[in-house]
Amino acid sequence: MSSNNLQHIIGGKKYSGSSGRTLSVFNPATGQVTKTIEAASAKDTAKAIQVASNAFEDWSQVPPSKRAQIMFTYRELIIKHTDELAELVSKEHGKTFADAQGEVGRGLEIVEYCTAINNHLKSDFSADVSRGIDSHNLRQALGVCAGIVPFNFPAMVPMWMYPVAIACGNTFVLKLSEKVPSCGLRLTELMHEAGLPDGVLNTIVGDKEAVDEILTNPQVRAVSFVGSTGVGEYIYQEGSKNNKRVQALCGAKNHMIVMPDADLDQSSDAIIGAAYGSAGERCMAISVVVAVGDETADQLIESLTPKVKSLKIGAYDEPGVEMGPVVSKESQEKIVSYIDAGLKAGADLKVDGRSETERDGFFVGGCLFDNVTSEMSIYTDEIFGPVLSVVRVSSYDEALKLVNDHEYGNGTAIFTRDGDTARHFTTNVKVGMVGVNIPIPVPVAMHSFGGWKRSLFGGSSIHGMEGVRFYTQLKTITSRWPSGIRKGAQFNFESGKDV
Repeated sequence: MSSNNLQHIIGGKKYSGSSGRTLSVFNPATGQVTKTIEAASAKDTAKAIQVASNAFEDWSQVPPSKRAQIMFTYRELIIKHTDELAELVSKEHGKTFADAQGEVGRGLEIVEYCTAINNHLKSDFSADVSRGIDSHNLRQALGVCAGIVPFNFPAMVPMWMYPVAIACGNTFVLKLSEKVPSCGLRLTELMHEAGLPDGVLNTIVGDKEAVDEILTNPQVRAVSFVGSTGVGEYIYQEGSKNNKRVQALCGAKNHMIVMPDADLDQSSDAIIGAAYGSAGERCMAISVVVAVGDETADQLIESLTPKVKSLKIGAYDEPGVEMGPVVSKESQEKIVSYIDAGLKAGADLKVDGRSETERDGFFVGGCLFDNVTSEMSIYTDEIFGPVLSVVRVSSYDEALKLVNDHEYGNGTAIFTRDGDTARHFTTNVKVGMVGVNIPIPVPVAMHSFGGWKRSLFGGSSIHGMEGVRFYTQLKTITSRWPSGIRKGAQFNFESGKDV
């Protein structure tokens, strides 16, 4: 088997797909196919689920401290292989090597969180809830859980899911994006190298056929998803219909409000990284700047324009590159169609990055629009590319209303020096993750990630304690023991073997 022909990993062993459909993996910087894999069929997916189900009983009985030890070893292996993993991400996604290294690091934080799973699974105990009666609760594993992950974070998003689920005592089936499978497969190999028993983590690469088997197979108890809103809503509805827990983290249109009192140099630099990092292919990317007052907007446009024009664009292994290509030809064409639509709708295109599409690969240069209005598709839709829209408003109240009226509520930020404005914003904005002078407010591992409105279906955020709660079921035990059965006086300590 050629190293360019990838295989699924089921029961700790390499496994060829049986769908008859070959999926191609591209290097987006060149537009060339670099690897292939035969898509997992429904039968292949069912096999992975059955293997996970067979492994569940033994794995769920492994003490949490032993599971934590495997996570400690896994952590060391990820650190050792960070550059290798980052290069796999960059080659298939296109993001810069430094960005890919950072992604691996953020995923590693979740693994580190799972090394303390003993603490996260601690239960409550209430003595004497009635005479001679005590009550306590347990968090127990669900069974087989599944994760369906997107292309834009091939390392981090999978690690939001399976380490938490596995540390809680579940087994897992991970369905990788067919666009970027290599890093997820390598992370699975490292998980087995860390000592995870065969069958606990099974990793497949597939499309809708594999997804539908996950959603309908009765052995799957819970499904985690990160991706587009249309797909996420389908997964939520179908999974829920089949009696599964579902957490579906979906689309976004993240606004950053810039107040007149903000440090505009700081704001401008923050916008550049948040809007154009990873070519805008982040669900937490800032894609709308809401400038309060024309003077604020004019100064931002003046500051942003040369910075966007001077972005160094290229392949991940070129020196000094700040932004790579988008992931596919389809993404490139979709982004260009939105730029065209913005111009047609009357927005002012201050920086036009469409000339970058003439290069080999799937490149789109940074684009900056001014005078965008809330009716335009470049404002309403998630473009998922390096396109930034500046909307002008006259007041803070108008800015807040703009954010709250949007159908998405994933992330937002405000840049201001005024504590009262910031406090009012964080309290009243209808968005799940909020930054104050922080442009991309992604929660760290011990907190949980999740949006509001149509950015989240299922009501459960991911990782942190929300993740532990999602991957466990609560059992409450109320007990009373017959009284009066006691030994008489005892004058020596009994060892455990004598009790």
